[in-house]
Amino acid sequence: MREIITMACTECKRRNYSTTKNRKKTTERLELSKYCRFCRKHTPHKEGK
Repeated sequence: MREIITMACTECKRRNYSTTKNRKKTTERLELSKYCRFCRKHTPHKEGK
């Protein structure tokens, strides 16, 4: 039931991470603070398409 999603940086808009999420339990978009190697700092990453 878990689906693979990509995490995109909110500053540079690049897709840096991929993770899995249970769509039945978590219907809203996921947002985590992760390290972006292109921005070279921790930035909020949102769930992409």
